[in-house]
Amino acid sequence: MTENLPQSSGVYLFKDGEGRVIYVGKAANIKRRVSSYYKGKRDTKTERIAESAKEIDFIETETVLEALIEEAHLIKKHKPYYNIKEKDDRSFLYVVITKEEYPRVLLLREREIGEARSVFGPFVLSSEIRSAMKVIRKIFPFSTHKAGTGKPCFHYQLGLCPGTCTGEISKKDYMKEIRNIELFFKGKKKTLISQLKKEMKKASSDLEFERAQDIKRKIDSLIYIQDTVLLKKKKNEGVRIEGYDISNMSGKLAVGAMAVFSGDVPLKKEYRMFKIRGSGKGDTEMIKEVIKRRLKRDWERPSLILVDGGVLQMRSVEEALVEEGAEIPVVASVKGEKARIIGKVPFKIKKNTLLHLQEEAHRFALNYHRRLREKEFYGDKKSNSRGATD
Repeated sequence: MTENLPQSSGVYLFKDGEGRVIYVGKAANIKRRVSSYYKGKRDTKTERIAESAKEIDFIETETVLEALIEEAHLIKKHKPYYNIKEKDDRSFLYVVITKEEYPRVLLLREREIGEARSVFGPFVLSSEIRSAMKVIRKIFPFSTHKAGTGKPCFHYQLGLCPGTCTGEISKKDYMKEIRNIELFFKGKKKTLISQLKKEMKKASSDLEFERAQDIKRKIDSLIYIQDTVLLKKKKNEGVRIEGYDISNMSGKLAVGAMAVFSGDVPLKKEYRMFKIRGSGKGDTEMIKEVIKRRLKRDWERPSLILVDGGVLQMRSVEEALVEEGAEIPVVASVKGEKARIIGKVPFKIKKNTLLHLQEEAHRFALNYHRRLREKEFYGDKKSNSRGATD
């Protein structure tokens, strides 16, 4: 039954002998994913789905994100037995657009949904729809708070809230963004792009070139949606974590180091060194400099940043992220006999993994600092060949 399946992203539907849909799934590669139901080591549920299926249908999509949305449509329509079996319906997440003057866009459980303008879902895995919403929000900024608070919210500073908090966006313009989001979740991306092209053309005719450029950015983002955020592997395999440490001697020869893990595995080829610029800086200023310089590099963005130190160092990194328009979780590690992690750790990453990463960053920083001291003492001959610095 898998011979004619495409090797593209989309959704697949397992049907029983009477043509009823018993399971809906999505995949980056439909053929490869469906084939896995019939070979190798499988759990009980997978075996039962494969045994019960007499027909397999599919719908191709341009991206995994669109497959996620189509999957939700089909689960709502067919209520497949194996999608909802042993799953409390209240545990599914829904995208809810509230019925307010300035609608909020929220992720809610079914029991939490009140009066709403639009509801999309159910979405089976909360991690996937949360990741998808981050992608969508970068294209169409939306608000998750009540309008008119008077103070710019955290997401406004990152460009993810259009300014309903500060009154910097009109109701007319904000409702355009809401309707764009609704069209996307209805699976009407082509219609959405067509409308945006008309808006861009009109803005250009009216000599509103900045607005036309902003609309073009939205169109390009829709056409080239990045699915990487939705393709994270299980058990944190492939989750990139970056650890940072500062080393100096009475403020002299100050250096910063970045160690990188993929899950539990060190990626030593991606470790980087930074020579702190200027002098007289404190630890918080130095770590902020390192983070800002790192973010200007065209390197893969981490899923989590770990900084050596305490709350002050963590806050300094968070400030750097806001100033650079980056949204990355940050935690801090405290060394000593009672080593601990400060902050909320995402992805169920183990404490020992973070402590190991911290040790690697600390070791790398010390080695680099030692080399600079040797270079200062012996001259260029002894240490010139020991690795480039950022």
